[in-house]
Amino acid sequence: MIGVEFLTSFLTTGELHGLRIGATLDEVDRALRHPFVDVIGEEGETLRRDYGLVEFTFNPEQGPGWVMATVTVQLHRLASDDDLARAWARSTGVEFSRYTSWEELQDELSRTQGVPELKVTDQGGFLQYRAASSHVSVLVVDGEDEERGDRVGDGDVWSLDLWAPYRAG
Repeated sequence: MIGVEFLTSFLTTGELHGLRIGATLDEVDRALRHPFVDVIGEEGETLRRDYGLVEFTFNPEQGPGWVMATVTVQLHRLASDDDLARAWARSTGVEFSRYTSWEELQDELSRTQGVPELKVTDQGGFLQYRAASSHVSVLVVDGEDEERGDRVGDGDVWSLDLWAPYRAG
């Protein structure tokens, strides 16, 4: 699968490799076989798991232990790390290019059924496109002077975030 297809699926469904808000740490471990770094918050109230391209945040819950609260696909990291995309493709089967433009993502979305309505807001140097139904937002660089290089440029996707709070059933 190519990256833009993966991102379209994430934006449309609110699922990343079959994982949703409320997934347990064990479910994430089974879904992703990729090196990571864990950082536990000072008070032990959060766990951040960084896979390089993707970051999860977990909250402690009685019973299941850590449960997923948010996930961010950090596309901007690909611009400065040539090995990141190759490593991600080897472990997940998803191939990303160094840059993903909002235009590319919009093009893929236009060919996809069930795409949620996107509300756009200016975030000062970024445009945020929020899909309320899937709880995913896309942050796009909005600066004419931003050029591609070791950073993403104007019109490129910076990140995608699954932002809905977990609510126990």
